[in-house]
Amino acid sequence: MSDFYNTPSNSKPVLQEHDVIMRGRKLLDITGVKQVESFDNEEFLLETVMGFLAIRGQNLQMKNLDVDKGVVSIKGRVFDLVYLDDHNGEKAKGLFSKLFR
Repeated sequence: MSDFYNTPSNSKPVLQEHDVIMRGRKLLDITGVKQVESFDNEEFLLETVMGFLAIRGQNLQMKNLDVDKGVVSIKGRVFDLVYLDDHNGEKAKGLFSKLFR
């Protein structure tokens, strides 16, 4: 749980924000990104503070990446956004195998 908090000196822990802003199915701005696991022109897999997020589409390109701020911008035609949750007690490896079938 401590992974979700930024702890600036002399202040209380603050939950890092996670927002997904889509403009016309052609541009995504995502905050709260911890890591870009993988990407190509049809699919991005991002680890966010709220879990893994899979983005599928066509001609997807990373427009901007700011690792320090946890911000990713993606352009292209977006088909779907899916959060991969571990409801059945499966390990993360099982989620990745489902995603990349």
